[in-house]
Amino acid sequence: MSTPPTSMPAGVPTSTAGATAADRPHETMPTLDLRTPAGDVPVPLLGLGTWQSDGDDAYRAVRHALDVGYRHVDTATGYGNEDQVGRGIAASRVDRADVFVTSKLPPDAAGRERETLENSLRLLGTDHLDLWLVHWPPNAQATPSTWQAFRELRDEGLVRAIGVSNYSLDQIDELVAATGEAPAINQIPWSPRDHDPALVAGHAQRGVALEGYSPFKRTDTSDPVLAEVARDHGVSVQQVVLRWHLQHRVVVIPKSVTPERIEANLDVLGFTLTDEEVARIDGLAGAH
Repeated sequence: MSTPPTSMPAGVPTSTAGATAADRPHETMPTLDLRTPAGDVPVPLLGLGTWQSDGDDAYRAVRHALDVGYRHVDTATGYGNEDQVGRGIAASRVDRADVFVTSKLPPDAAGRERETLENSLRLLGTDHLDLWLVHWPPNAQATPSTWQAFRELRDEGLVRAIGVSNYSLDQIDELVAATGEAPAINQIPWSPRDHDPALVAGHAQRGVALEGYSPFKRTDTSDPVLAEVARDHGVSVQQVVLRWHLQHRVVVIPKSVTPERIEANLDVLGFTLTDEEVARIDGLAGAH
């Protein structure tokens, strides 16, 4: 098995309201520790999403992202681009050992976990995943048998950490009741409008990290609160949304195939939202 990714300790960002991106100092990418029986596995809080990134677009996006500083790439069997993601990782100037790679099992592949994982590894050109998720509850059920298969494949060394996506807390509890182990992470839709302190607390109580997807699709980028905060920091609304995720310690995976947007999404480490600003953004919960 390849050498695991090195941990990247979080730095302490300095508030530089009004500074341009070029002027702002940058902290090191913060990480979140995922719990596993063998020890914690650090995942960079911000990664590149690849949903709807096809063919050479996916290849170029992954390669560019890694070359400009990303160290976390999210894909899935269902995206149909694992081979291109693998090409991008191989062609980058970054060692595989330093890239956190996530893929996902389609719900209709329940019962074929090993076959599906081995195919993902072949397409990605790697001997292990850093994180493997059940993409959706199979047949809308928690499906402890699939979770047990995930645990066994993880214990064989084919995966470093395992989790789920689009699961409810009740479904997570069903997995724990059946196997004694909670998922390391649950990947769900997340944005300021989705913010739910009770849901955050429920995951934390179970030792399950939160990962959000579709941060921009689910955000009203014309919202005046977000616009004001962005203006005060000299950044975009999208950068404010990503920084909000990071300060809540929610993993976020914005998707883009545009080099400039890929770079802008990473450029969120040189400013800090104040507690008041975070609270104002939290207050957008439920807004449509």
